[in-house]
Amino acid sequence: MPARSGRRRPFGRTAAPYAFLAPAAILFVAFLALPIGYALYLSLRTVKVSGLGLGKGARTEVGAGLDNYTRSIADPEFVASVLRVGLYGLVLVPTMLGLALLFALLLDSRRSRARAFSRVSIFLPYAVPAVISSLLWGFLYLPAVSPFYFVFDGLGWEVPTLLSSRLVMFAVANIALWGGVGFNMIVIYTALKAIPTELYEAATLDGCSEAMIAWRIKIPIVAPSLIMTAIFSMIATLQVFAEPMTLRPLTNTISSTWTPLMKVYRDAFTRDDIYSAAATSVVIALATFVISFGFLRLVQDRAFSQEKS
Repeated sequence: MPARSGRRRPFGRTAAPYAFLAPAAILFVAFLALPIGYALYLSLRTVKVSGLGLGKGARTEVGAGLDNYTRSIADPEFVASVLRVGLYGLVLVPTMLGLALLFALLLDSRRSRARAFSRVSIFLPYAVPAVISSLLWGFLYLPAVSPFYFVFDGLGWEVPTLLSSRLVMFAVANIALWGGVGFNMIVIYTALKAIPTELYEAATLDGCSEAMIAWRIKIPIVAPSLIMTAIFSMIATLQVFAEPMTLRPLTNTISSTWTPLMKVYRDAFTRDDIYSAAATSVVIALATFVISFGFLRLVQDRAFSQEKS
């Protein structure tokens, strides 16, 4: 065996990887790790008021243990917002992933035309910021300024207001659906383009139609992409904030605690209860992790049992 060289690598070559990683590491620590740690710290603290609470030293910060978490979980407004977001997710996620899969399969079909234009058209709403799209749809929902209601009135149709208490859930879900289908479609369509064409040719020789190829070949192969988009969609659903917050000035059917994050915002910046808001945000983060990880494990266990059988 040749003798190992005793020369050391130049310092520049050794330090280069760390220099490239340093900006990302600094940004991660400054804007993610430290805020998370500070939120955890605040969630375990509270303010103790002495006397009339008017003096400079009358309000002191003390440890609260898990009291903030207990009050947050037992708060009826928080429980109602969680149930509301759960219903919102049941409406949004299956519809969004179903449309994204349908559009991806249609674009991947051999009979499709104008694929580039169709991809851009479907993906373009995702590039619109959530606040702008919420304002756009919000004014389309208002009967006084919406051109749709003007046409409906001209035709003599009585259409209920989408911002009413019965339909506001679907109005908010429609905004997220309009913006989220394109992103998920691109992810699934990219996975479809990676499938070897030989599989399609063999299936066609065996007499399979386009629908059979999509059902028996394409969808099972892109299942990992569907799982990934489902996890991302569930995380985004639990953290919904921009759409209902933007629509709130346009209607009285959306309360300040319509979603869990809206409750965090109200407690922190309206009621000046930063400690309770921090505890609620930690609970939301833990719930997001548990639901995402549990869904991933469930899918993995089912895939393993199917392979084993």
